[in-house]
Amino acid sequence: MPISTSNDSDEINLNFLENLMKFLSPHRPQGKALFALLVVLALSLRSLAQAAATAPALSPIETELVEKITIASIKDMTTSLSSPEMEGRGTGQPGGDKAANWIADKFKSYGMKPLGDKGSYLQKVEFKEITTTPETSFTFGEKTLAYGTEFAFIPQNNGNKNVSGEMVFVSYGIQAKQSSVDMLEGANLAGKVVVITEGPPPGFPKKNWEEQEASRNIMINLVRSGAAALVFIGDGKEDRPPEETISYVSRRQITLPNEEGYPPQVPPFVYVSTKGAEKLFAASGVTLADALKKGATREFKPIDLKQRAKLVAKYEVKKVVGNNVVGYLEGSDAKLKTEAVLFSAHYDAYGKENGKIYYGAADNALGTSEMLAVADAYSKASQKPKRSMVFVAVTGEEYGLYGSKYWAKNPTWDIKKVAANLNLDGIGSEVYGPVKTMVGYGAEHSSLGGMLDTVAKSYGINVIPDPMPDEKVFYRSDHYSFVERGVPALMLLGAPAGEKEVWMKRIKDWEKTDYHQPGDTIKPTWAWEGPETVAEVMAILGWRISEADAMPNWLPTSRFGKLERGNTKEIPEEK
Repeated sequence: MPISTSNDSDEINLNFLENLMKFLSPHRPQGKALFALLVVLALSLRSLAQAAATAPALSPIETELVEKITIASIKDMTTSLSSPEMEGRGTGQPGGDKAANWIADKFKSYGMKPLGDKGSYLQKVEFKEITTTPETSFTFGEKTLAYGTEFAFIPQNNGNKNVSGEMVFVSYGIQAKQSSVDMLEGANLAGKVVVITEGPPPGFPKKNWEEQEASRNIMINLVRSGAAALVFIGDGKEDRPPEETISYVSRRQITLPNEEGYPPQVPPFVYVSTKGAEKLFAASGVTLADALKKGATREFKPIDLKQRAKLVAKYEVKKVVGNNVVGYLEGSDAKLKTEAVLFSAHYDAYGKENGKIYYGAADNALGTSEMLAVADAYSKASQKPKRSMVFVAVTGEEYGLYGSKYWAKNPTWDIKKVAANLNLDGIGSEVYGPVKTMVGYGAEHSSLGGMLDTVAKSYGINVIPDPMPDEKVFYRSDHYSFVERGVPALMLLGAPAGEKEVWMKRIKDWEKTDYHQPGDTIKPTWAWEGPETVAEVMAILGWRISEADAMPNWLPTSRFGKLERGNTKEIPEEK
């Protein structure tokens, strides 16, 4: 709940404490400990009273809305969505269908009108599923790497591959003659299986590496050289080790039916684990460790690994179907009800595969449940919002924002009359404790940012800029699908009070162990008051957008400043 705007009781408590403190002088031995405690308490109450006096008040209907959002409902729905029965809510899998129908039943129970296909809550989205068959292999000499743990192909969506060639290690593959660096010197790479370390190399600024698009240019150079395959290994200093990439790309892949992959002439890309990489160097006379050490120097020259490799990639491709779940609560204003506030959260996770369930509790059963709690609160409110409220639980987010992109291109509400999008997605940082910090991804681009600041003050929440700008989170969740259509959007992320470095470290640690893994389950340590606050903030923002005379607007300082709702033009990537 937000900070109370009434401070009468605080003033009474403060007067009482101040009088008592005069009596319990710190100079009296028996009063020192209690005096110190009362000082802290008095200052806390004074601070709270001052904050309450300056915090913007919630309206009666906003207070009613937040009172209808409960910890119990969010916890119960998150538990249901991340239960074994939902089998990880996989896109195009039975668990995903079960979750979609479960959410549709929730919408129906809230009295929401369907906004899917043929009078239903479900909007069908067709997909192409790509799975690797047992014929897939990576062999050299008498050795065979284990698929899914020691190696995996990058799914290219362009058919099967069967290539072979002598292996050669080229370190980072850098050719910079002006710096007297040529890591390909003397090597004829045509028909070779090229083993390469992903950059940047030690001492090379990551920012400069990215600005120069070094990785892209090196890959283009190696492909043009006629390499039979590109095999990526780690140097132990990368942000994401090859084992993590192998875990992702060895799973089944989902794309849209007409999505094109790399051109057929592009050789297969393969990731190999550290354990696997050691085997690649076994016959070369150079250990992996020594090769990596040499590869970090300007004097490095290609190393013949003295083994011939054969790589076979074989896929099974079939059509599957997933569903967005869409419903709405009609607005009360005769004119404004044709416009809508769009709430979104993706309900899909990685499903069930090889006997493992990817439960997706924090990402994103939690966000979906918070959104459902908002829908429930609106459905029970004594006063209806002026604009309509559209709620969409989207599928296929984990594979490329597919569900939200599909709805944005095939909207079941006039996209030109979508006032704004409020999206929930993340890694569950709101469960670390009471939410006192919040990030509004996209806040700097539209008038929604100012609205978030105002609501946050009512809760004593500190709104901060994106704490991880290098990861470009703004472009990686469903709200961006609506931004591309010209709709101002915010994605809300909640976090506890304190130095951001503390909870960011917790995020990073969680990403290494549970993110997109079977370990993403509800933990006993979760503080459920945090998700309750996030849902409340979303509800209040939605109400204020609904009641405003005009729809939110892009700021002239934003790169999206000239976009109109319904935009169909491609937006250039941010440099």
